[in-house]
Amino acid sequence: MNGGPWSVYLLRCGDGTLYCGIALDVQARLEAHGAGKGAKYTRGRGPLELAYSEVCGSKGEALRREQAIKAMPRPSKLALIAGDANVRTRGGSFHREERKERKGEAQK
Repeated sequence: MNGGPWSVYLLRCGDGTLYCGIALDVQARLEAHGAGKGAKYTRGRGPLELAYSEVCGSKGEALRREQAIKAMPRPSKLALIAGDANVRTRGGSFHREERKERKGEAQK
């Protein structure tokens, strides 16, 4: 198996930009980024700070969530980091759990 649940994470780079990725071990991945062994984007943009992480389960779920976060405008990403539960993905769609709740309410 793959060793555990996958997570999606957001890093705040030293230049103020945000980087989104997935990992099995977010802390180890942050260390790899900091050592210059992570994504090319983060090299030279230190110091790096873990701004947000979310456990997704499978790699496929993490990849889908990563793409949804990457599609968000910057203000929505900052709201996600701040813990705003009402953050919407691009196009105004809710996160999967919220869509399920709304679908259940609509069927009543």
